[in-house]
Amino acid sequence: MEHMTRRRFVEFATIAMGGLALPGLAGCTGNKTEGRSPAEQATDNAVQESESSAVTPAKNGSTVYFTHNVDSTALQAVFAAIGQNLGDGRVGVKLSSGEPGGNHYLQPSLIEGLVSSVSGTIVECNTAYGGERSTTEAHYQVAADHGFSDIADFQIMDEKGSLSLPVEGGHHLSEDLVGAAFRDYDGFLVLSHFKGHTMAGFGGALKNISIGLASREGKLLIHSAGANRTSWQSAAQDAFLESMADACKAVLTAQPNMLFVNVMNNLSVDCDCDSNPAPPKMADIGILASTDPVALDQACVDLVYASDDDSADLIERMESRNGVHVLEAAQSLGVGSRAYELVEIG
Repeated sequence: MEHMTRRRFVEFATIAMGGLALPGLAGCTGNKTEGRSPAEQATDNAVQESESSAVTPAKNGSTVYFTHNVDSTALQAVFAAIGQNLGDGRVGVKLSSGEPGGNHYLQPSLIEGLVSSVSGTIVECNTAYGGERSTTEAHYQVAADHGFSDIADFQIMDEKGSLSLPVEGGHHLSEDLVGAAFRDYDGFLVLSHFKGHTMAGFGGALKNISIGLASREGKLLIHSAGANRTSWQSAAQDAFLESMADACKAVLTAQPNMLFVNVMNNLSVDCDCDSNPAPPKMADIGILASTDPVALDQACVDLVYASDDDSADLIERMESRNGVHVLEAAQSLGVGSRAYELVEIG
């Protein structure tokens, strides 16, 4: 394994890009120094963030494992590198089943080996918008059509309603409403396709355990920053992102037995919930895994910025929605650390 701290990662990225600016590098903003180039300042800020973060579970932050390969073998290897398991109880594998018409969701052929290795049941919740996954019956059909029912048991967690989880010290929410079947699982493998998102800027592990595990009414509650659970109401952007962080706090407090994997392939600016997503302009980056969802998503964001591929559209999507704020808000609640050590395997 090759160990790479955030300091080395950001310094390497700056050098690799010929000293070009890393615009808006997530976790590296807010400390401007007159006379410094944007690339130099990005490096300085990332180092300061890593060294001064209030949430630092390890010397260099949380460990994030990374492989460039994107295949079934690599997926199982990077998950195994975490060095922890989810126990012998009932394990839910939370992923996005993907809106019909789109084809960027994680393919069953890619994930089957990993799902089988944890004896997992694939779990989802219904959507709050129209679409073909807004009702339980239709959503089960989508899961079958997309091949998920062929590789594992599949459950819509909110088919029998919601379960209220308290939010302690949240930004906006006092409760988070997840699918009622959440309590039936002894642990979760959170398997996320990292990509852009129309509302959140990007979607990864944090979105998967907040919006993704929320019941239909729970999704409405998050989007409205706690104001509405019966109809659509959009909150101010930062309040929405802070409410996502609140939901993450509630979920991990109620069930800390979770491990996280992000797959960085098919890097469209649009979510798997889009039936007609924009085609990816970037090449696949790899697969990452961690016990810390904040560190995991931060590493994915940083890899997008460090890429010398055509990442402009995805960066614009993240920045225009202030996507980094969900990382800031989640760290402030103790959900995880934005500081991390990147360990490359394979």
